[in-house]
Amino acid sequence: MQCRITDLRCKEVINVCDGNRLGFVDDVLLEIPSGCICAIIVFGQGKCLGLFGHEDDYVIPWDCIVKIGDDVILAEVKNEHRREHKFK
Repeated sequence: MQCRITDLRCKEVINVCDGNRLGFVDDVLLEIPSGCICAIIVFGQGKCLGLFGHEDDYVIPWDCIVKIGDDVILAEVKNEHRREHKFK
């Protein structure tokens, strides 16, 4: 299966551990020499329309992705995959 990064941005990420919707893919981490995707990043949702900061971001390693479908990405996400948002 081939997919562009822009196609990944249109997919919603679902945590298979608890069934929560995490959001949409906002960014990817690439390994430059090989061009492989190391992880996908889902930004945390804004609290109260973004006026009171954001929740933590999710950095989901490529190994934790279970399945990529037409509309969603299923991933095993645990708390260690959370990254504190830079602009709180």
